[in-house]
Amino acid sequence: MTIPAVSQPLRIDQADIAPAQWDNPARGTITWKTLMSGDVTATDSLVCGIAIMQAGDTFALHSHPQAEVYFGLEGAVDVWIDGVTYPLTAGVALFIPGGAVHGVLRASGPVRWFYTFAVDRFDAIAYTFLPPEDPRMP
Repeated sequence: MTIPAVSQPLRIDQADIAPAQWDNPARGTITWKTLMSGDVTATDSLVCGIAIMQAGDTFALHSHPQAEVYFGLEGAVDVWIDGVTYPLTAGVALFIPGGAVHGVLRASGPVRWFYTFAVDRFDAIAYTFLPPEDPRMP
């Protein structure tokens, strides 16, 4: 389905969006709410949403060609980016370069962050998840 791009403001309430998750649990137990993506909203140029994790949830190490930004909304979590751990807390932004291997090994408590990519649609993001035997795995 093709939805025309919008040339005027658009308001979306996250409370109206059901959470999504990976079909393959090896990718992690994280859930998210896609707020804007050209396949579900009349928008282009950006994909954004809210990532949601509870204590014990994971987000497997992965990469994608597009750069990404995380902005902490609530809680705290360590984000692993190319072998370095960066704390993400409310009010903190993290820039993740395109191609960087990143993820959350395990959340210690509830956490939510806003994420965004400079791409038209979520399904255009080419995720590559690291296999367990990859030497970059911690």
